[in-house]
Amino acid sequence: MSYLLDTHTALWYKSGDRLLSKTARNIIEDAESVCFISIASLWEISIKISIGKLAMDVSISEFAEDLKSNGITVLPITTDHLMRVSRLKFHHRDPFDRMIIAQALTEKYSIITMDGYFDKYKTKLIW
Repeated sequence: MSYLLDTHTALWYKSGDRLLSKTARNIIEDAESVCFISIASLWEISIKISIGKLAMDVSISEFAEDLKSNGITVLPITTDHLMRVSRLKFHHRDPFDRMIIAQALTEKYSIITMDGYFDKYKTKLIW
């Protein structure tokens, strides 16, 4: 099965945060799971670092490489994703989350998130 990690999921996974559910951690660490992180999440992290809302011990490129070494692939944004996001209802206004939702719907991936707003879209959620 294929999964798309929400931004906080990837951050919590890499930092070892106990807020990450055991289910989420087990899926990410399962060799049978195919896990992705959206380039939109890396963009969001970069913005938060630049405005001082997030501090990390590594650069964004090192973070991405570390995810890759853990079997997590960066999912690029395609025109299909853009077309899907343009048709989403505005249950959620966060542009990064909307892209993650659009990508999951387009690619038919489950999203690993604890974000309650994602429930309003017809995506399979894991937490």
